[in-house]
Amino acid sequence: MDIYQHDESLRKKGFLRIAGIDEAGRGPLAGPVVAAAVVLIEGIRIEGLRDSKKVPEKEREFLFYEILSFSKDIGIGIVGPEEIDRLNILRATRLAMQIAVDDLSTPPDILVIDAVFLPSIPIKQLSPIKGEGISASVAAASIIAKFVRDKIMIDYHRQYPDYNFEKHKGYSTREHLYMLRLYGPCPIHRKSFQRVMSLELPF
Repeated sequence: MDIYQHDESLRKKGFLRIAGIDEAGRGPLAGPVVAAAVVLIEGIRIEGLRDSKKVPEKEREFLFYEILSFSKDIGIGIVGPEEIDRLNILRATRLAMQIAVDDLSTPPDILVIDAVFLPSIPIKQLSPIKGEGISASVAAASIIAKFVRDKIMIDYHRQYPDYNFEKHKGYSTREHLYMLRLYGPCPIHRKSFQRVMSLELPF
């Protein structure tokens, strides 16, 4: 599938300012959820642009700077672990996405969001499943959100080196679960998540 054709078809319908929205960090046991809203320049193609989960880390950094160069507008939304615990992860994800849209310099004509609808935003929305594989704008947002979140987790690694956040970025790897059982949760762990609360974790 050509992910650029999806956005071009929307432009032909009059939606010239398309904001693709995606998040990174719904699944981890620690750290924030980060959302990005990206409005790409029409008519451009970024070589290799695709779902961030399919992009190796070094290539993701290259694509991050390519997207910065070929975007009309980018908004970022970050919701930390305390707010995730208070709201739940789905509501926190929606909040991060809303913050990202609000962070854009000009309201978009349409939002293309990866599998989420934002009822609080009075802008036309499409919510395709696996939108990062359908829309170039959503794929770009997935790269931006993942890159920004990874940088945040690397900074947290310096504060809490025992957990090796630099490597696993807060996801529930065997190493992370072992360290969590060994040291208990640190301030950036999501206390409402069952695997953090129970500490009944495998070695």
